[in-house]
Amino acid sequence: MNKTLGFKLGIIAVLILLLLIPLLMIGGLIDERQRLRDVVLQDIARSSAFAQQISGPLVVVPYRKYERRWIDKDGHSTQETTTVTGNLYFLPETFQADVGVETELRARGIYQARLFHAKSRISGRFTLPERWGIDKDYDDYRFDKPYLVVGISDIRGIENNLELSLNEQRLAFEAGTGLDWMPGGVRVALASLDVQQARAFSYSFDLALQGTGQLYVLPVGRTSTVDMRANWPHPSFVGNFLPTRRAIDDKGFSAHWQTSFFATNLEEALRKCTTVERCAAFTDPSFGVSFVDPVDQYLKSERAIKYALLFIALTFAGFFLFEVLKHLCVHPVQYILVGVALAFFYLLLLSLSEHLGFGLAYGISASACVLLIGFYLCHVLRSLGRGVGFAAGLAALYGMLYGLLSAEDYALLMGSLLCFGLLGVFMVLTRRLDWSRVGRGV
Repeated sequence: MNKTLGFKLGIIAVLILLLLIPLLMIGGLIDERQRLRDVVLQDIARSSAFAQQISGPLVVVPYRKYERRWIDKDGHSTQETTTVTGNLYFLPETFQADVGVETELRARGIYQARLFHAKSRISGRFTLPERWGIDKDYDDYRFDKPYLVVGISDIRGIENNLELSLNEQRLAFEAGTGLDWMPGGVRVALASLDVQQARAFSYSFDLALQGTGQLYVLPVGRTSTVDMRANWPHPSFVGNFLPTRRAIDDKGFSAHWQTSFFATNLEEALRKCTTVERCAAFTDPSFGVSFVDPVDQYLKSERAIKYALLFIALTFAGFFLFEVLKHLCVHPVQYILVGVALAFFYLLLLSLSEHLGFGLAYGISASACVLLIGFYLCHVLRSLGRGVGFAAGLAALYGMLYGLLSAEDYALLMGSLLCFGLLGVFMVLTRRLDWSRVGRGV
């Protein structure tokens, strides 16, 4: 070596800092492409259907109530009558949903959105109290025709003709809920209901529903059970309740939920439901599945570039070891060229993954980078064996990085072990090195 140790390390540090500029630019490009992808996905959902939530069924009874009070006016007592309007709500005693889901990809340009088609059989039983549960001033009430309502967040996704089976009757649904706080959904009139006495009836209907991203179910029954099956092998269970049973394999998943009124407190939430804001508590205790790739190519590219500085530092450390162990001289320009080649790996990875998928894009980008650097180092290190060995080590690093990027839950652990292992290798290789002689430029 013809330079002091401190000067050489200072030059290497400056080169690493300079390489942060293209890395930050590539990181910004990843964010930009991801935002563009999200905009395209929203456009696809806007053209088909957004995320879906099934809320219901529930029975709605519109009423008018005459309220009378005595007021004093000019020394005389006068009775004043006012009319109050509202709705009575009744949730089912039992609620069962059997849901089968198939997913498909819709493409727009180079971007793809995953849509789902859910075919559901929803059934259960209502128990309605005598006189709608009103035990005071019943004669002051006037009731309009009751109806059954099912909330569906985006009714554009309904793919079948909805018919309600009510005991032995078949009734057709119509669009709209008639409720300000539940704008999306369908309803069906229940003209034949007479509740002078307590009454129970069973219900069932088939619902074919298309959506994008997430499918939620609101457990409206006093006892609610939901069974869901899908051909999506990467489910993310979302909402307020996790499934009590689930099975996941490479062909898909199945899941089972069971809840009760004690867990959801929906009756209390429904009693307080008078405005849109106050009704938000009614739809909160939902649960479901997210049909999105938990680690897509942009997230993997973003993860990969977080390790770019480590890759460059390790490569420069390898050069430095050759300098001090083999008494070679590597010029700063040669350092920076190899660093730029490493930075270009992430640009190749991002651009190829949008067309070929992340796995294939990673293999092509890593191979191109390893071959280029290996060829160059055979001449820089003045040995075919050294260049091939250095390229083999770089290939091993890329292989370990790919395993780290594919891990959803163990990325931090794997990254920590990788860094610790590489530090150990560096310490073992330099365990007998006389750093004082290196510092004197010997």
